[in-house]
Amino acid sequence: MAANTVTETIGTVKQTVKSNSKPTNAEKKSDYGKIIALLIEVGLLTKTQVQYASRVQSKLRTEKPLLEIIKELNYLTDGQLRKALRENPLSIPIGDFFVELGLITSRDLDLVLQLQKKETPTRKLGEVMVAHNLIEERKLIAELSLLLGFPFVEPDVSKIDPNLLKRGAITQYQAHSFFPVRLEGEKIIVAFADPMDPRDIDAAAAAMGMPVIPAIATKLSINAAIAKLENDKMVGSQIIAETGESVVNIVNTMIVDAIEAADVSDIHIDPMVDRLRVRFRMDGVLALHKDYPMSIAQALSNRLQVLCRGDIKDRRCHHGGRIRFDHGGHQMEIRVSFYATVRGEKIVMRLLKRQTELLSLDEIGMSKRVMHRFQAGALDRSGGVILITGPTGSGRTTTLYSCIKHLNTMQNSIITAEDPVEYVIDGISQCAINTKINLSFEDSIEHMARQDPDVIVIGEVRDTFSAGAAVQAALTGHKVLTTFHAEDSISGLLRLFNMDIDGFLAASAVSCVAAQRLLRRVCVHCARPYELTPLDLRRMGCEFDQMAGAAFSKGHGCSHCRFTGYRKRVAAFEVLVLNDPVRDGLIEGVTSHQIRRVCKETTEMVTLFEDGFYKAALGITTVEEVLRCLPISHKPRSFAELARLLGK
Repeated sequence: MAANTVTETIGTVKQTVKSNSKPTNAEKKSDYGKIIALLIEVGLLTKTQVQYASRVQSKLRTEKPLLEIIKELNYLTDGQLRKALRENPLSIPIGDFFVELGLITSRDLDLVLQLQKKETPTRKLGEVMVAHNLIEERKLIAELSLLLGFPFVEPDVSKIDPNLLKRGAITQYQAHSFFPVRLEGEKIIVAFADPMDPRDIDAAAAAMGMPVIPAIATKLSINAAIAKLENDKMVGSQIIAETGESVVNIVNTMIVDAIEAADVSDIHIDPMVDRLRVRFRMDGVLALHKDYPMSIAQALSNRLQVLCRGDIKDRRCHHGGRIRFDHGGHQMEIRVSFYATVRGEKIVMRLLKRQTELLSLDEIGMSKRVMHRFQAGALDRSGGVILITGPTGSGRTTTLYSCIKHLNTMQNSIITAEDPVEYVIDGISQCAINTKINLSFEDSIEHMARQDPDVIVIGEVRDTFSAGAAVQAALTGHKVLTTFHAEDSISGLLRLFNMDIDGFLAASAVSCVAAQRLLRRVCVHCARPYELTPLDLRRMGCEFDQMAGAAFSKGHGCSHCRFTGYRKRVAAFEVLVLNDPVRDGLIEGVTSHQIRRVCKETTEMVTLFEDGFYKAALGITTVEEVLRCLPISHKPRSFAELARLLGK
């Protein structure tokens, strides 16, 4: 297998590098970047060391910055690098600076430059990188602060000498994104959004009438300080009117942005030490949307409380509510949760998209043969409990309704009890639980059996009562579909057995347990072939010869996927259709490890991790995503064996 790490490559390079060998064209080229040129100039590196590191880099299959390789070879430490950059400031474009440091790739830089050219008016490169999620603003600032020695400050108008603020005009502060902080001898410390821009530094020195010491701050905090200077009430770079209209706009815009992004499931509003952070959960992963000043936290919470028809004085306890939000001619239901923390209320909004178009079973991501086993062994049987398990946000509801769609025929009477009703389907009797009018799960389940149903759907097994009701309904000949919080299929069974239900009854009633997770798909627009590293193999518990026939891939990031390398999601499944050996093991109380072994040997069950591994081997998702999302209970079987069990 080709070498993929620096340590593995060093041995190869040592065999080819000799002191009397003639330099290659690549070695004759002395331009390895301004930072490395500086390090050679100040004596921290030699040309021979850089040439050797460059040869190591050329042997790697995975792109790695030259500086990172130099540090791995122990030629240089982070402390030496930082000291050299602080003592010898460089005039270097910020994009090239971050490429040389390895914070972004040269390919990322080319994409950002293309995006920048299309903008009117043109923003600075750092702003474009932050806007397209190539680098987080605070990380960008932290790196500049540490590596270049700029003090990291958060300007606070109330603590700054008013006479100092009068030295410059607000229009100058706004035009060049700077703000005076304090006097330091015969100089002024000035906070800049981009302290590497000489034009901004010259403008600040001219405005202050004194030499300046550059410091660094977020653009948000600088805009906030400017706004506060104008009118002591701010929202980032805008003013809050006394009526609170600006907060209304912020909330509306935040929700609309989430809805229009299409793949956002939750909005997180987190109180931080110095700001209010808003993140969107996109394709199952949280990503920064925007930061706001902490000064708007109370007003924003009040606005959401009003929309939820809650009590704005209730801040010491956890509570929640619902919002009905109209957008684009459709009504969106939003579930809001307020959680009291030491820094204020953390607010999470779950977007409950009411849909009428359901996915069919062959569209939810089940492999062909698994889907056939699921249909024949569970859905097409006359009775039994079908449990669909997984954590919150794993796609359980989508799978549940795909099953309902499959069963929704003229011959079947289907009745449900749900909280909330997320998919409205013609032809089935759906009940939305509403505890405010005493329409509870308990009351609904009690009346279901009197409706002469063929299929009973319980939105979620939450307690012993609902679990017992599902088992009893199945034992009386009904088919019961429900969801359950559990890590995998075996955990779901064992958790059900621990809910004060007789083991023999539960084993007899349950016909199938399907566990699932959602994995991010590789973006088809920027996917590239990917070779597994030794570290990947160790983490998965695989050998290289098990990979025969596999074709892994990885997204390099593009505008289609917001430079993440992923776009949309695919489900990984673990479907266990119970048979007699499995039921006997459950009744006898054997360990989960033994039950899992029996399942794999007698039911052809493929674990969650194996299904995810197989999808990664087909290039649908990545190894990193599989390792991040899926539990590893056993070493996976070979790609060829999984292909036999799963099918295409």
